[in-house]
Amino acid sequence: MFKFISRSRTVFPQLYSNSYFSAPAVTPITSPDIHFTKHFINNEWQKSVGGKTFPTVNPSTGEVIAHVEEGSHEDVDKAVKAAQHAFRFGSPWRKLDASERGRLLNKLADLIERDRTYLASLETLDNGKPFFDSYHVDLDLVLKVFRYYAGFADKVYGKTLTVDGNYFSYTRHEPVGVCGQVIPWNFPLLMQAWKLAPALATGNTVVLKPAEQTPLTALYVGQLIKEAGFPPGVVNIVPGYGPSAGGAIASHKGIDKIAFTGSTEVGQIVMEAAAKSNLKRVTLELGGKSPNIVFKDADIDHAISTSHFGLFFNQGQCCCAGSRIFVEEEIYDRFVERTVEITKKRKIGNPFDSKTEQGPQIDGIQMEKILNLIKSGNEEGAKMLCGGGRVGDKGFFVSPTVFADVQDNMRIANEEIFGPVMQILKFKTAEELLGRANKTMYGLAASVFTKDIDKAMYFASGLRAGTVWINCYDVFSAQAPFGGFKMSGIGRELGEYGLQAYSEIKTVTMKIPEKNS
Repeated sequence: MFKFISRSRTVFPQLYSNSYFSAPAVTPITSPDIHFTKHFINNEWQKSVGGKTFPTVNPSTGEVIAHVEEGSHEDVDKAVKAAQHAFRFGSPWRKLDASERGRLLNKLADLIERDRTYLASLETLDNGKPFFDSYHVDLDLVLKVFRYYAGFADKVYGKTLTVDGNYFSYTRHEPVGVCGQVIPWNFPLLMQAWKLAPALATGNTVVLKPAEQTPLTALYVGQLIKEAGFPPGVVNIVPGYGPSAGGAIASHKGIDKIAFTGSTEVGQIVMEAAAKSNLKRVTLELGGKSPNIVFKDADIDHAISTSHFGLFFNQGQCCCAGSRIFVEEEIYDRFVERTVEITKKRKIGNPFDSKTEQGPQIDGIQMEKILNLIKSGNEEGAKMLCGGGRVGDKGFFVSPTVFADVQDNMRIANEEIFGPVMQILKFKTAEELLGRANKTMYGLAASVFTKDIDKAMYFASGLRAGTVWINCYDVFSAQAPFGGFKMSGIGRELGEYGLQAYSEIKTVTMKIPEKNS
């Protein structure tokens, strides 16, 4: 029963559904065939207008997997025109019953589940994350998100209003229109689901750009969208680079709304382009430097294992990673010692190997950024207790690294590392802590480990973050909204709140005759 469960799943069983442990072992496809590398526009596979392609690389080896059509402004323009045509008033998509939109989303979920092993294998090949995580963690939530919003499709409704005078007034929730969506490379399938599902449930059309590092699974889902029966032009997928294809989406005047997940720096560029073009609606899910607070009264073993997961999961490539770990002075040494023991045992290597807990970073650029920040930690006086370097000379592997004696003013305590580098800070009193935890431009997530309910609720209220986990970390569900305060973003994804960004509210007011003529 535990054949495919590696060490991290036995140390941290509370973080995985019980169904994962009773399910039979799944054999990955270590060399999945590549079926789709062109643009998906109007339910057809098309070459780029400019004839250019770009390589997508296996981060475990540095070798090219395939060459993918490179999107440009001209390709984005073709996709926008297809999406506008599909969204026109009276089109098959606009006339489709809301319940039928829900049926199509459920059909798409069924097809993804049918091809789950292939998709998880392709995700692992293109992204480098362990197959277990691709199959059991990411795809599990992908399916839940599509099915959750499928159920919402015919439950989006307005209100009747009590207004002054002799009028009947009501509101309608209508789709925004053509939605541009730019997704990141750390959770390609999951971020595609987070964006597509609410947009389609509310009746919008979409032009989506996957990250240039990981375009393959997004393109395969395009074929499943066609197979599910979505009308042509409803979903269009244009792979390409951020400054060209992504920039074209952000600045295109035919796009009514843009959703972007990525770095805060690029988020600022997206927002500026959206404002300068046509004031398109914007939702942004950006960076984080999330505080993870461990009090001396916490269940220490649980706090250590969960904090380890909260930082190292997905190779540390999580915007909400608990990367600033504040530990109360009395338990600090024990926390650090035990954390280092666990981290040194972490298995790094081939993500298709069932024993692997940590795969490669996404590419050489990201790997060098992480190594540079590790170097800065050493130079600024933090105590590096394990890790700190590249693993091997093939692929983009970074040894899991733990820093103790970290001070608030160090680079590693302020900059988003987006890699397997843990920083452990010490605190003496709760009074000093809230200000330190909030002293960051980010506000995506936070966590508190304590058995004191009053303390937990005080910090849950005081922490400036869009999500606060108490005695847990990285707990996501389709029902719970996710997004950031401050420079971690604008708007929310998931849950009923996630529908708001994809709806416009229209007020309709009708004069009621004074008497029956």
